[in-house]
Amino acid sequence: MNELLALSVSGLNFSYPDRPGVLRGVELRVSPGERVGVIGPNGAGKTTLFHLLCGVLRPASGQVELFGKPVIPGEFRPEIGLVFQNPDDQLFCPSVRDDVAFGPQNMGLPQKEVRARVTAALETTGTLELADRPPHHLSGGEKRMVAIAGVLAMRPRLIAYDEPSASLDIRSRRRLIRFLQGSGETFLLSSHDLELVLEVCDRVLLMDEGRIVAEGAPRELLGDTGLMETHGLEKPHSLTPHTAPHHEPRRT
Repeated sequence: MNELLALSVSGLNFSYPDRPGVLRGVELRVSPGERVGVIGPNGAGKTTLFHLLCGVLRPASGQVELFGKPVIPGEFRPEIGLVFQNPDDQLFCPSVRDDVAFGPQNMGLPQKEVRARVTAALETTGTLELADRPPHHLSGGEKRMVAIAGVLAMRPRLIAYDEPSASLDIRSRRRLIRFLQGSGETFLLSSHDLELVLEVCDRVLLMDEGRIVAEGAPRELLGDTGLMETHGLEKPHSLTPHTAPHHEPRRT
């Protein structure tokens, strides 16, 4: 048992019926307090990995342990929470308050504790004023933060964020970044938004074709032009030095 690790993944393999080799021998260790970014091209296996960590899918082989205990597919584990790529897949109750309460209620908590957790999660995500609104009336950014509140209300020790900045406008994205920077949770974050990864993560894993092909500090890994291009990615704009203007000045 790896009791000092938040997450331990050993020899993880997975295939879909129509798509073999989605994950191939994945090895991963995450310590409590780490903020780990997971990047890679489409089809690299990032979302599938997150679903396996939560026990949503059953691996072909290999093992996942959360805080020293094996993950059993189909068994509810409140230690880990998953924020879906599309918040509409996560929000389905008549009101925001009901949605955020759904997880704690299904944990069998007393109503007083459920109410306290809902209020705390809404306050943490800055969405308390939305509590009585229907989720389908919210903006994309509001839905994202409410979906996060629903996970926080279960008080997991590890959170997996799947493309959390997808489809957000600039203001909503900055709000998300500030929230993640101030978050005290251990998390994994999958994203194509590499500037976001730079701002909120302290380690990055690069996945391609079902494998973790590289890992390291964000600025070092994301700043490796050759590595990024080999795996179909671009170095973040903020890591590219600009020694000349993008356009020649107009001559008059």
